[in-house]
Amino acid sequence: MRTMNKRIIMLMAAALALLSASGQVEFTGVGAYQPIKVIPDNNTDLKMIYVLYDTDGVGMTFTSSTGERATWQTYDAQGGHLYFENVPVSWDGYKTTLNQVIPNKGYIITEGEGSKPYYCWVVNYADYFLELNDLFYNNETPCNLISFRIDGHGDAIPYYTVDGRRQVLDREIKLRYNTLVWDDSTHWQEQETIDNFVALDQAVEIAPPLCNTAIEMTGDRFLKEWGIGASAEADYFYTQAVDCGSTAVQDEQTNKNVKKLSGGLGGSAPVHIVFTGYPTDAVAFRVWEMATDPEFENIILQYNQDEVDYVFDEWGTYYMRYRVANADGSCEAFGTTYTINISESALDCPNFFSPGTTEGVNDIWMVSYKSIIEFHCWIFNRWGTLIYEFTDPGGGWDGRYRGRLVDPGVYYYVITAKGSDGVPHNKRGDITILRYNKRGGGTSTGEGGAEY
Repeated sequence: MRTMNKRIIMLMAAALALLSASGQVEFTGVGAYQPIKVIPDNNTDLKMIYVLYDTDGVGMTFTSSTGERATWQTYDAQGGHLYFENVPVSWDGYKTTLNQVIPNKGYIITEGEGSKPYYCWVVNYADYFLELNDLFYNNETPCNLISFRIDGHGDAIPYYTVDGRRQVLDREIKLRYNTLVWDDSTHWQEQETIDNFVALDQAVEIAPPLCNTAIEMTGDRFLKEWGIGASAEADYFYTQAVDCGSTAVQDEQTNKNVKKLSGGLGGSAPVHIVFTGYPTDAVAFRVWEMATDPEFENIILQYNQDEVDYVFDEWGTYYMRYRVANADGSCEAFGTTYTINISESALDCPNFFSPGTTEGVNDIWMVSYKSIIEFHCWIFNRWGTLIYEFTDPGGGWDGRYRGRLVDPGVYYYVITAKGSDGVPHNKRGDITILRYNKRGGGTSTGEGGAEY
């Protein structure tokens, strides 16, 4: 029984070997530069792409995995059709040999009936040799695009899939230069940039570097692997292109009875914001612009500087942006457009509070407000004696007169105020002090008033 199982396993292994045809391709007479293997995408059905430095005098062998003589075909595509041709090879009982490689062709090597063919493609690199003599850049459109003219050549290296689809090997020709990269905070960082080009049969174009830099082209991946390499360097590049970053930092509202911002810039006036612009190297002109429309057709203020410290104290919607240009004005760039919403004014006064409470809740009489830019409040007792006044709408009365808590009862306030929208807020009314537990002569703290 054990002997039978062993025999079945051996038969299954032989069958799998027959179906998989995992034979091996080798090349003879290649000289100092060994073939480079490129693994293609799975959807090509190719097992391997072989790049040979020069196929002249190079032979190709296939070692069978089944012990059977393999048959060879080449294939190519012309006009969208595949063309196949049988290839005569020698057989030594172990491997088949093609004495002279037929370059830039696909190969179909079949070991026997029912086996899966071995598909590969062979490239003669000598037909696509990369040559880089000199590099020139066109600076006619320095703001948007830099194009290059190359003294040399590096055509695309094509190959075809088993079903006839044209593909191109990535030669990985590199263009190296430095540029400035914004780190999304407050800095431009100089950074090496490497652009990859599959071949040189199409336009070589890049966004203009934002700093002065050397520009060098090197390649390709095959010459590099063979230890040869090619390179060309352009004249030193002096940039005219410009760009900019910007930030807007608003002071947080510290008064607890002012409505908190739900996001964005602005809120209850006065709003204090520091705007900062960060220009790149070629910037010669800079300006912060404030407008009442997002298209900046109605610009109301301009500041020819990188930092603007501004207080918004009038109701409305404002737009702010940082604009830069190079020396002759041929290149221009804009930072973020910031929207600042300053709310309409409002003022409301509570009519009771409980100073000196042990819980420290509602123990200061405070108004609720938005966008109040002028304020004066007087508080009187029932005999008309002024017992407290303050001019900051974020302030309040802790129920004390001359350092001591006043008695419960009714008191009166008079307020004159003005909003950022120009609206006057003249208010008067009564304040009821509820019963409280005295905590001694210390200053009371807490929150009061409803938020808008």
